[in-house]
Amino acid sequence: MTTGDGSAEQAAAWRRAARARERARIAEEAAERYDRKAAESGRDVHRQIAAMLHSTAGCHRSSARLQEAFAHNLTGWEQGRGIRPRFMTGVAEACGTRSAALTLVDADQSQLAVAASDEPARVAQDLEFMLGEGPTRDATTGRRLVFASCDAIEQRWPCYGPALSALGIHEVAAVPLDTTGRCFGALVVFDPCPGLVDSPAFTDVVGALTRTVLLDPDADPELYGGIDHRDLVQQAAGMVSVHIGRCVDDALALIKARAFSQGVPLETFARGIVAGELKLISEGPS
Repeated sequence: MTTGDGSAEQAAAWRRAARARERARIAEEAAERYDRKAAESGRDVHRQIAAMLHSTAGCHRSSARLQEAFAHNLTGWEQGRGIRPRFMTGVAEACGTRSAALTLVDADQSQLAVAASDEPARVAQDLEFMLGEGPTRDATTGRRLVFASCDAIEQRWPCYGPALSALGIHEVAAVPLDTTGRCFGALVVFDPCPGLVDSPAFTDVVGALTRTVLLDPDADPELYGGIDHRDLVQQAAGMVSVHIGRCVDDALALIKARAFSQGVPLETFARGIVAGELKLISEGPS
C-alpha cells in the first residue's frame, strides 16, 4: 500500500500495530506457559521453547512500536508540522540515532533498493552503491554483524571509509536480514548509541524488520513509499548502455564512477542523463 494518502497510510499503520500487539500477547502467554513447564520439569527443551517465544514476542512488540511511531509522525505531518515522515526515521530512533538505512539485495548481494531515515544515511548508501564496498556488502556476504568505528572505518574500507568520515560519521554497525536459506538485505545504523549492537532492543528491531515489517502477509514492503528501487539510475544505465554499445552492468559502472569522481549525487547524475543534460563520451565497443 503506497497510495500517498496520509490518512490511509496512518490507518494501515495503526492496524498493523494492533495486529503486532496481539501477536506479541499470544507469544508471551505461550512463553510463560513454557517457563512454568521448564521450572516444573527442568528440561532444556522447555527452556529453549520459552526463550524462542519470548524472542518472538519481542519482535512483534518492536514491530508494533515502529508502526505506531510512523502513525504518530503522520499525524504531525497532516497537521502541517514538518516534512512527510519516513518509516525509517522511526527505525533510526528505535536504535538511538538519527541515521539508519535499510538495503535490499539480490542473490548476488547487489543492491536492489534502499530506504533511509535521513540525507546522511541516504548519501552513505549511495557511496556504498557507487564504490562497491562498505558495511552492507560485508554484512550480506558474510551474513554476520559488522561494526567499525573511527580509524578502523578507513582501514577496513579504503575508498568508502574516507568518504563516510567526510560525512561526519564516526561509527557504523550493519546486520544482515536473514530468512531461512538466504539473506535479503541489511540494516545499517550510523553513529549508534553506546551498547546498541549488543542490546535486546537492537535484536528486536532487526527481528521485526525481518519477520513482520517487510515479509508479513499484511506488510507494506515498500515501507509506505519510502523504498527507492533506483529506477532513475537503472533508466540512465539503459540509455548509456545503448550509447556506448556495452552491457547495462558496464554502463552502470561507468555512471557510478563518473558520479563519484565529479562529487555529484548518484540520482542527480542519473537525472541529468535521462533529461539529456549530460552526455557520457562514447568509447565504442571493444
